Parts: sequence; structure tokens; C-alpha cells
Amino acid sequence: MSEKWANAAPLGLLGFGMTTVLLNFVHNARLGPLDGMILGMGIFYGGLAQIIAGVLEFKKGNTFGTTAFTSYGLFWLSFVALNWLGGASVAGAGVWPFFGKYDTQTGLPVYNTPWLVSSEALMAYFFMWGVFTLLMFYGTLKKNRALQFIFMSLAILFFLLAAKSAILAYYPSFATANQSTIEWFTRIIGIEGSICGLSAIYLAIAEVLNEAHGRTVLPICPVSQ
Repeated sequence: MSEKWANAAPLGLLGFGMTTVLLNFVHNARLGPLDGMILGMGIFYGGLAQIIAGVLEFKKGNTFGTTAFTSYGLFWLSFVALNWLGGASVAGAGVWPFFGKYDTQTGLPVYNTPWLVSSEALMAYFFMWGVFTLLMFYGTLKKNRALQFIFMSLAILFFLLAAKSAILAYYPSFATANQSTIEWFTRIIGIEGSICGLSAIYLAIAEVLNEAHGRTVLPICPVSQ
């Protein structure tokens, strides 16, 4: 008797979708720094849940699912590292292994740690993830329209984030003089990111409900072979 494996894709999609929505909702609403809720979600649901889904897709022989889920799970873990371990306040506290410290004469923080992240580095980071996502999009062309929408909207999100980081890196005077413009650009990014995350949640719930009821409850528009 052959062993039947459950569909792990909804787990990975929900891990990605819910964490993405929360990140973009909080960032869009407050326009402030990331907080512990997003970091926790990024480690456990956005990160570990997607990696688990990727391992399960590996056992099913799904190369695309394995590559996508494990990659984006590790993306979330790296994103947490950049925003937590690379934070100036963490480095300035002098906690191992960040080695930041305060100058005894001035009382100002001295950031002698490799964990600090520049805007130029974030620009490259988001740009490369955008390229990866765009290339992965071509792997969805024979699957379904819902999955295609997720990957295309995610690629756009990464490129928008790369563009914002580029502005902050290379045109800091413009960003300072036009803070309202940067805030509105950030809000647009947050809206686009929320739409991307919601589309992943939709596909996850559609796959669960369609399998549970044995019929199409929520359409995902599969591509005709």
C-alpha cells in the first residue's frame, strides 16, 4: 500500500501570507521600526513553518515547492537577523556576538560590529530577492493563476523595497527634504505587500477547503495543459 502524504503547500502559503500581511500592515500603519511581533512571526511561522513545508514538498518530489518554501522560509529568518541582530540599539548594547559598545568619554555608542546593515546593503538584498522571485514566477506558468499572482506581486514588492532603499542610500538629502513623499511611497509598498500576502492566504484556504469538500469551493484558476 502506497503512503499518502498530506498537501503541505497550505502550511507554507499561510506562513508566508500571514507574516507578510502583518509586516506590511504594521509598517504601513505606523511607518515605524519593526517590533517583536513581526520578528516572532518571522522566525516561527514565516520562517520555520515554510521550511517544514519545503521539506515535506521534497518528500513528495515537488522541486518547485521545495525551492520556494525553503527559500522564503530562510528569507524570513535572514530578514529577522537583519532587523534584530543588525539593529543599532542591539549593537550599541554590547551584547555578544555583536560587540557594540559605548565610548567611555562621550557616552555615545560605538558600533564595531559586522551586523549593522546599510541602506545600500538592503537595496542589494531586496533586489536579489526580486530577481529570484521573478525567475520563480516562470515556474508558475503551468500551475494556476492564483499562484502566478502571488509570485508576480511579490516580485513587484521586492523591487519597490529595493527602490526605497536606493533612495535612502543615494539620495538622503531628497529623502530628508521630502519625508511626506517617502511616507506615501512606504504606504504604497505596504498596500501592495498586504495584497500579496492576502493572495497567498486565499490560495492556502482554497486548497484546504477544496480538498476537504472534494469540489471547487474557492477557485484558483488552474492553467489548461
